Amino acid sequence: MDRRIRQTTAALTVLGAVLFSSAAVKTVAGAGKVTTLSVPDAGPVVAARIDAGGTIHLVYNSADGPQYVQSTDRGKTFLKAISVLDRESRKPGLMFEACDLALEADGRVHVAMFTNAWKLKLPQEEWGFFYANLEPGARAFSPVRNINRKPSEGFSLAADDKGNVTACWLSDKLYANVSHDHGKTFSPTVEIDPSFNPCNCCTTSAAYGADGRLAVLYREETNNERDMYLVLWDQPRNEVSRTRVSGTGWMIDACPMSYYAIVPRDEGYVAVWPTQGQIYFARLDGNGALVPPSEIKTPGMMGMRAGMLAWNGPKDSTLVAWKKDSQLGWQMYDRQGRPVGRPGVAKGTGNNVAGVLDKSGDFLLFP
Repeated sequence: MDRRIRQTTAALTVLGAVLFSSAAVKTVAGAGKVTTLSVPDAGPVVAARIDAGGTIHLVYNSADGPQYVQSTDRGKTFLKAISVLDRESRKPGLMFEACDLALEADGRVHVAMFTNAWKLKLPQEEWGFFYANLEPGARAFSPVRNINRKPSEGFSLAADDKGNVTACWLSDKLYANVSHDHGKTFSPTVEIDPSFNPCNCCTTSAAYGADGRLAVLYREETNNERDMYLVLWDQPRNEVSRTRVSGTGWMIDACPMSYYAIVPRDEGYVAVWPTQGQIYFARLDGNGALVPPSEIKTPGMMGMRAGMLAWNGPKDSTLVAWKKDSQLGWQMYDRQGRPVGRPGVAKGTGNNVAGVLDKSGDFLLFP
């Protein structure tokens, strides 16, 4: 199984000051302003979340492992970075890389990671889903844990406001480990539905919806028809439903190694994914049904294992952002799915896309 650690493109800078300055470099007018902001240490960004108070929580990768920072001024400055790794997890040659971030309403932070254990020929149980969390107000993450102890990939995390945290992952099938105590303990591995046949070298994207169900976006591979599906999982009742969200088909006798994302909105979700190299998005209702005009083709092109995101903004506008060849691109759309203005572009690092919608209705992107 190829789970190669991507090259980290920037070395760790030792921060002597408490704050890191991050000046905006580009804005675009429209239904919600778009601003791009610098990432501390020029590190490859992983993910960003914003809490109800407006604090931005951001994770990026570095030569010294994943780093976590906060900003309380819309990304203009960041507090000093906190390493996600504890001392005991650091071993010669072992590299960790973060791949997702989940945030609880109280500010509790959850980080998903993978390692190069396969490359070091460590036991296969060490090729798993690694996890750490940060309590509100704490200055150090919990010890890193391997929560599934199985060769796996496609890691994602979701957290709600009731202490539930779900880790989703792929290992020929779609699996999850669920915590009901803010990530202190996780259940044994659960296969969400044995009939699902995921594209194993792609990924998962997970989020809790307004009704409390877990939404998981994944790509099928049955008969080499690489279609996108949204799974809704009522965890207390263990009831699962599934809806195909991609309209344009993709028949290919190989895994496209693509990434995608599902993000909650007030009345459902917005999903973004690639098909045949082109990026599409759609708004979905609370049951996963497509909202007219359904699937919308964007000017974005996919990069292999490169990230993309979509957020709903003011007046039901939607911003779609993508990464290709370490370059960030984006396009705004109105309520009817029509493009607003021209696509934006900014130089970035790494393959991931990160950003938040702030309290004023503006989009803040981290290239």
